[in-house]
Amino acid sequence: MNRMKKRTAVLWLVILILVLGSLGVMSFNVIRQTRATDSKGLKLGLDLAGGVSITYQAKGDTPSSQQMKDTIAKLQSRIENDLGEGQTTTEANVYQVGDNRITVEIPGVKDANAMLAQLGTPGKLYFIKQTGSDGSANYQVSQQTGQYELTKSIEQLQSDGSIVLTGSDVTSSKAGYETQQTGAQKPVVQISLNENGTRAFADATTQAKAKGQSIGIYYDGKFVSVPRVDAAITDGSAVINGMSSYEEADKLATYIRIGGLDIELEELQSEVVGAQLGSNAVSTALLAAGVGLAIVMVFMIALYLLPGLAAAIALALYTVMTVAILYAFNVTLTLPGVAGVILSLGMAVDANAIIFARIREEISAGANVRNAVAAGFHKALGAIIDGNVTTLIAAAVLGLLGSGTVKGFAITLAIGVVLSMFTALLITRLIISIFMALGARDPKAYGKSREWPKINFIGRRWLFIGISLAVICAGVIGLGFHQLSAGKALNYSLEFSGGTSTTVSFDQAYNLQEAQSQIVPVFESVTGDHDVQVQTVQNSKQIIFKTRTLNLEERKSLNEALNQKFGVAESEISSENISSTIGGEMRRAALIAVIVAVFFMLIYIWLRFRDFRFASSAIIALVHDVLIVLTMYAIFRMSVGSAFIACILTVVGYSVNDTIVIFDRHRDNLKTLTDTSNEALAEMANEGVRETLGRSLSTSFTTAVMVLMLLILGTSTMREFAFPLLVGVISGTYSSIFIATPLWYMMRSHSKIKSADGSARVTANEEKAVRKKKKAQMAKTRR
Repeated sequence: MNRMKKRTAVLWLVILILVLGSLGVMSFNVIRQTRATDSKGLKLGLDLAGGVSITYQAKGDTPSSQQMKDTIAKLQSRIENDLGEGQTTTEANVYQVGDNRITVEIPGVKDANAMLAQLGTPGKLYFIKQTGSDGSANYQVSQQTGQYELTKSIEQLQSDGSIVLTGSDVTSSKAGYETQQTGAQKPVVQISLNENGTRAFADATTQAKAKGQSIGIYYDGKFVSVPRVDAAITDGSAVINGMSSYEEADKLATYIRIGGLDIELEELQSEVVGAQLGSNAVSTALLAAGVGLAIVMVFMIALYLLPGLAAAIALALYTVMTVAILYAFNVTLTLPGVAGVILSLGMAVDANAIIFARIREEISAGANVRNAVAAGFHKALGAIIDGNVTTLIAAAVLGLLGSGTVKGFAITLAIGVVLSMFTALLITRLIISIFMALGARDPKAYGKSREWPKINFIGRRWLFIGISLAVICAGVIGLGFHQLSAGKALNYSLEFSGGTSTTVSFDQAYNLQEAQSQIVPVFESVTGDHDVQVQTVQNSKQIIFKTRTLNLEERKSLNEALNQKFGVAESEISSENISSTIGGEMRRAALIAVIVAVFFMLIYIWLRFRDFRFASSAIIALVHDVLIVLTMYAIFRMSVGSAFIACILTVVGYSVNDTIVIFDRHRDNLKTLTDTSNEALAEMANEGVRETLGRSLSTSFTTAVMVLMLLILGTSTMREFAFPLLVGVISGTYSSIFIATPLWYMMRSHSKIKSADGSARVTANEEKAVRKKKKAQMAKTRR
């Protein structure tokens, strides 16, 4: 570390104060506006601040179930990808109401008419010839965008006869594979046409083949594919190839399929609805975050002394930078997003804890403060990078493959992880350098490593593993019992299983708090549902209540109770069954995203540590933590909704990061291990856990404090989210200390072989290294 002069230190200190002060003032204003639900504050999701609710109704005959599902998928895609700059959101809810209606709930929007103009109605599908009857191009590649664009209007193409097919001519569209002559499998889209479409397509493809032209597929205002015609297609069955992956083929098949729906949607109603978590959800969340952060700062200073003060300043900068980035990039913040922020804050503390532990070890070994700080940052770098990169891999995969709450979680997590690395590795180091330049070089101000009791973690491994298996078995039994007795292993909320939406027009206006305290108990007493969601309608006396699915008798009882309690006439109450907001596609997407993320984390850990046993142990510990959280949900019958997905994702990220730090210490200690016996390996593993125990407990404490503040100060829904998250944090710490390392030891010790003289037991790789070293020594002796 280069020595900083006192004058330079003062200059950097002034710069830091100015940056922290300006960002702090800006963040304070943003938070103040957010608390007041001002449009100039942070963009909040539907669960925290409400938004626009738009209901469409299908024209004509009642559509089929598949048609409704496809339309919902299309609307979800449009909202997530095609609303334009400043309106893109990842947290919209789209679900079916009754037999022929679809409701779209879009967070962070206060103008229903503007959103209607943006969203519009489902688009149409056209197959278009490359050239018109006069030989002029119907479409061409734009020099500005590099994408195909129309050169004529749809009306001109229709009058010219250049539109070969519309969506109504397509009877089926699906992705599949085609076997090439080489035996390779290539993804394709297979489409079938009706009688009229078959004749028109036969003529068009014959002409296109003769001219060497293409037929563009135009959906919802843009080209989704422009395939070249290789042969005349006369039997009404076409195959589109050229896709690079099955996912790309499946996406094109979906466009073609949903572009061919017969149903036409019309707007039924649009309204601005209130937050689902309560009007004070934002204030309580911010209060919990503020109190939690203050406790964490005091803890860091008390535990790590002067470096702790540097970390507290860096955490303050991290916090205001997070607010600034969320605000600048217009990121929609929801409850799952809050989980991502909490996890990344825990990782920011963790990075500092790793560094400070290394600095104390160097000071205890006799190094002066300057050298100890330099060595501490250098030795901690690998663990910090490994832990954060694995989490970034998870965030990237979840962001690319996930949707809805999964994508929202991934975005905030990625932002937080990048900022945590920046503040820990650069800002904290800069502040400590400033302190040293100003004369703070007394080793007492930096502390010394504490000696932990010599717990035999490896020797008691079966006890720890047995405790975990007992808890997990209890969860499995609970899941099985509830499946047999209630027909549902988990207590799925209406977000997963659907339910009933009841709209009530009262004779007076109720705000959300009044509705939750006065009206919701009536719903709970009649339905037995303690997970009632409430939405107020702006400039109206209407309130929307969402409950589990109610039968006819329950609806009648509810109407009577509302009439007796509030004088509401039956004509002022309307109830309809609604589909789940987290549909099967979203659940599958979330599961696939998690599996892919875990796979890539496994590969990274394997390559980084050059030992598959490290990677597999970390992943098993991760699965352990997920199962523990599932056990808690099963035993306590807590509601499983969107917060459940966020909780599981948070546990996955936390578990891997915590384990990686301990494994990094094992990797360092292995380099100096000369005795290859199992006893020496066990002692080395125990020592590695003890050396990182302080860091593990401090990180767990600081993360748990943030979650605990949500549990104490948050709304009821936030508490339902915070409790399982707290269990996940505790489980992640437990598995990293008591499960992951013993598993790694067991794998490594069982993979050993006897050496040539039988006096020691070493791994195959170690055996090769020993032989190579002996050969080199013999060759040197002969020389």
